[in-house]
Amino acid sequence: MKIIFMGTAEFSVEVLKKLMEKHEISLVVTQPDKKVGRKKIITYSAVKQFALKHNIEVFQPVKIKEDFQKILNTKAEIVVTAAYGQLVPNKVLEFTKYKAINVHASLLPKYRGAAPIHRAIYNGDKCTGITIMYMVEKMDAGDILKKEEVEIRDLDTVSTMFEKLSKVGSLLCLKVIEDLAIGKIRPLKQEQNLVSYAKIIKRDEEKIDWQRTTVEIDNHIRAFDSWPGTYTTLKQTKIKIFPGEIHLAEVVGEPGEVVKITKAGILVKTADGGYLLKDLQLAGKKRVLVKDFINGNKLLSINDIFE
Repeated sequence: MKIIFMGTAEFSVEVLKKLMEKHEISLVVTQPDKKVGRKKIITYSAVKQFALKHNIEVFQPVKIKEDFQKILNTKAEIVVTAAYGQLVPNKVLEFTKYKAINVHASLLPKYRGAAPIHRAIYNGDKCTGITIMYMVEKMDAGDILKKEEVEIRDLDTVSTMFEKLSKVGSLLCLKVIEDLAIGKIRPLKQEQNLVSYAKIIKRDEEKIDWQRTTVEIDNHIRAFDSWPGTYTTLKQTKIKIFPGEIHLAEVVGEPGEVVKITKAGILVKTADGGYLLKDLQLAGKKRVLVKDFINGNKLLSINDIFE
């Protein structure tokens, strides 16, 4: 098939790559370039970088609801979207023979919205998955074409789940396109009473709350690992936190208190046990193992309390 592909994030690249193996990509639509970092360096989306490398034409409307004629002028049989980042107007969703389908990283109708992978890990879910659905103008509300479950393991982070789900999503998307071509698909309405939303992550959610249980804290850290990250503060100093180890044995102290420091890690009291931090990162510094952090820094000592 001739496909118009719409995507922006790294998650989208795997889907685009797999589609290219069997189909023709007529046009790639992605978000406008962004200025990144203190130096405001113009940065292409992961999808744009991949498309340019493979000589695929790229279109980057600032507001697709107002600027979409180029898409309508492109010969294609289906529109495929994956983590694009804008609501797409109905004229784009309806103009091709097989309409528009979306690769969404949750088992809809659960976790419609911007951060389904983060929220699944944060909430302690044991599985999530991929849903391929028809696109409609309302966010993630279209009829379901196919779903596949993916396990969330104890050590999985948002990064590992992104990788797993992008691979599953790319293969499932290919299967759906094949089935659409032979009329094998039967769309299924989403059950409205089961709808939930994966709201966008806010900056104030990044801070660790040591009053929570050990498992909740671990879920939080793994859910935000790589992006946007989690942190705690000590003596007005911000310390970035990475996945560590759960300790459910009795730990004496106040929540947030540093109860033990060894080369293996820093044990911090939680509501019902302890959490062992193995590596840390101060603002403007590199991520380091605890043993190196202890050797090169006098900020931290026993009985200090993370705020």
